[in-house]
Amino acid sequence: MARHITTNRRGWGLLWGVFLVTGLLPSPAPAAPPDIVVFLSDDHTLRDCSVYGSPDIQTPNMDRLAAAGMVFNRAYVASPSCAPSRAALLTGLFPARNAAEANHSRPQADIKKLPAYFQERGYQVVSFGKVGHYKQTPEYGFDIARHFTYHEDIAIPKAVEWLQQRKSKKPLCLFVGTNWPHVPWPDLPEGVDPDSLVIPPTHVDNPTTRAWRSRYVAAIAAMDRELGLVYDAAREVLGNDTFFLHTSDHGAQWPFAKWNLYQDGIHTPLIVAWPGRVEPGTRTEAMVSWIDILPTLLDVAGAPPPEGLDGSSFLPVLLGEAATHREVIFTTHSGDGNKNVYPTRSVLTADGWHYIWNLHPEFLFTSHVTGHPADSGYWQSWLASAKVDGAARQRVEAYQRRPGEELYDVSQDPWQLTNLAEAPEHRERVKRLRSQLEAWMNEMGDTRTVFGEPTLIETDAAAASAGQ
Repeated sequence: MARHITTNRRGWGLLWGVFLVTGLLPSPAPAAPPDIVVFLSDDHTLRDCSVYGSPDIQTPNMDRLAAAGMVFNRAYVASPSCAPSRAALLTGLFPARNAAEANHSRPQADIKKLPAYFQERGYQVVSFGKVGHYKQTPEYGFDIARHFTYHEDIAIPKAVEWLQQRKSKKPLCLFVGTNWPHVPWPDLPEGVDPDSLVIPPTHVDNPTTRAWRSRYVAAIAAMDRELGLVYDAAREVLGNDTFFLHTSDHGAQWPFAKWNLYQDGIHTPLIVAWPGRVEPGTRTEAMVSWIDILPTLLDVAGAPPPEGLDGSSFLPVLLGEAATHREVIFTTHSGDGNKNVYPTRSVLTADGWHYIWNLHPEFLFTSHVTGHPADSGYWQSWLASAKVDGAARQRVEAYQRRPGEELYDVSQDPWQLTNLAEAPEHRERVKRLRSQLEAWMNEMGDTRTVFGEPTLIETDAAAASAGQ
């Protein structure tokens, strides 16, 4: 018969004495890996939320998350269009290295992706909504991937319902992707006064722009509500040890934002809450990239850093152990089918200098904005304003016709209105940044491929002349 041993407090003291003498201290039980929830918004410009200082757009759930965690003031995507941006997040590799360069392209099938890393750690890896680029989402290897087609707006309530009914005891890595504020924006909403909105200086301020911006504001409100639903469900079901991250894949479908390497295209919201680990109500100036998210999440899960990734973990920043992460940010854009054929590259330095290299300035810059009125019905009004208003004409020209090189002092010119590339006093700076960018492109194996059929500026001018 087996003996049953009972040990009182004195007995435990004797046992600890034996452990100390023999050096055979019991190993502490390993900490359970935390649950991880990532909420992705779609086409949300950083300036357009109260967390980042918008004077007229309130995002109360982003504010709640910010109060509970850390706000990154200088987070950037790898590319300002949906498929390349999300591929960079889910592979930890820049577009030239994972092969998802143009929009709608896919990363190489043999590249290891985020779900596989977490499945090796015993996680259940689940996605709801737009996480990869719509129908590409299942190709990343999630255990569950649901409601990922274009504007399948039931995705968020279905994610909450699934989470509340979940039975698995595995640690969870859950990605939830809302379609908002991606176009089509809601109809003109009640309660939003177009005349009260603050129009960015990069836009043409006219009644049509104000009406469409009202719709965009309503789309942001929808995104923020969905963020709140997922955040509350995660805390209720998974508990306070949950690591929660919110970010957006790039800027909104406005000129000088999505499909552009200007700040409104690449500068993204990033907020992280992790109770007991991340100091609440904090902000950091550490520069991070979307390629850093995968290794950071793995670091949170206790996994060793994978070899061969372009990204690196910024967990030390989150834990208050480091104040910096990157010294420079590199970004790339190639195009979006024939609607947007405009390969461009950029480098942004820690002291705020942003150099943009437009590889083919002879190409006319076109996009869904200029060619798809159903999603951007303000563009024709901009062209009409440009015929009678010099400032409007300058905005339209700046959007569609660009020089080969651009240089901005973002700390002094946050809207990037003054190109300093031709200024004699910045000649050496331009040369140095171009050299740094080109060296990085060569390191990445960037072939500078032109994807699609471009529209040449001369051809456009001839067509415009013939139409007069």
